[in-house]
Amino acid sequence: MKAETSAAAPAAHPGFGRGGVRTLALAALGGALEFYDFVVFVFFTKVLGQLFFPHDMPEWLALLQVYGIFAAGYLARPLGGIVMAHFGDRSGRKKMFTLSVFLMALPTLCIGLLPTYAQVGALAPVLLLLLRIVQGVAIGGEIPGAWVFVAEHAPPGRIGFACAVLTSGLTAGILVGSLVAAGLNTHLTPEEVRGYGWRIPFVLGGIFGFFAVWVRRWLSETPVFAAMRERKELEHELPLKRVLAGHLDGVLLSVLVTWMLTAAIVVVILMTPTIAQTSFHIDAPRAFLGNSLAALALLAGCIGGGLLADRFGRGRALLLGSLAMLLATYALYRDLAAGGRHFLALYALAGLCVGAVGIVPAVMVAAFPPAIRFSGLSFSYNLAYATVGAVTPPLIAYLAARLGAMAPAHYVAITAVVGALVGVYLMATKRAFHER
Repeated sequence: MKAETSAAAPAAHPGFGRGGVRTLALAALGGALEFYDFVVFVFFTKVLGQLFFPHDMPEWLALLQVYGIFAAGYLARPLGGIVMAHFGDRSGRKKMFTLSVFLMALPTLCIGLLPTYAQVGALAPVLLLLLRIVQGVAIGGEIPGAWVFVAEHAPPGRIGFACAVLTSGLTAGILVGSLVAAGLNTHLTPEEVRGYGWRIPFVLGGIFGFFAVWVRRWLSETPVFAAMRERKELEHELPLKRVLAGHLDGVLLSVLVTWMLTAAIVVVILMTPTIAQTSFHIDAPRAFLGNSLAALALLAGCIGGGLLADRFGRGRALLLGSLAMLLATYALYRDLAAGGRHFLALYALAGLCVGAVGIVPAVMVAAFPPAIRFSGLSFSYNLAYATVGAVTPPLIAYLAARLGAMAPAHYVAITAVVGALVGVYLMATKRAFHER
């Protein structure tokens, strides 16, 4: 296997050919459509709390329960991640890459057709929870599989860029969700949104998802997996067993950087529009406009992070990106606490700096050898999401209610420090990575 160190700047390498660009574009497009399906839920937490729980329930409690249902999708991730990664390492990356998007499209469409609490009582939140769990199973296999897929199609020295483009594509799904939410809140009255408008993004998501299934028919198996299959180097025992037996350092490293990723995406990008409305009294159209600007800036930030990782090494890029995210998040929340005069500009800046998450998949992909790469990355990523990621939404809601409006920024800062320390570790130890 070819290795590099996290601190070394690679020499010039060949770029993507036409086939590589096509693969990267189709993978990113499919990922954007699927991630839209997963995250659009959080943009309508306030409305879902009103519709799927009793009207006499306090707003903060209904909101907390909807965040709990949102978090259930994270708890379900390991199941999908472990099963899909097992077959991805044994049978091929492409098959699981297509299955995951189908498993996302179906429950998203069904959520848009669900009856509310006023129609079926307590059955409504139960059905919402079950469909959210299926979404979690799907996304648990999708994101790790997508990173492995594009990394193994990338030429040497371009893995950071390839993973970052895919991550940028995934975050484009957040932008689409934010734009849909902003459009509905701008053009419909609150009564119309509660009456029928909230269903529109989920029905659209189901249609998007089935389109993504069709798009992925045009993708080919990764050259790395095809070569392993031809040389009969595929893992014959349980890939996860080998991960746990000999690659716990890679697991720990991946869990820590995923913790930073979860805080950045869940708190800064997904939850801040709701927090801005409930804790800082920003009106809904302005909150979602700010979120759209942040999500757009995030697209560029992710690609920039990947380019930095390829140019200066994963460790140095992670250190700089983590510190930038910490400072930008504090600037955003301090401005909100002072009245939000510069909310739009600072939210866009925070989105750009959250692009540090574009460095994370390059670290994780290279932490495991090819034969067990899908299983190692998926187990680590989903373990982090099922623990720290799952508790983040209800924890942030609780901390903000009990400890003050700056609590979300403090939480993100803690994880950013962890990311910076991982970057320092990678530079100090010059830890070897598996490029191929």
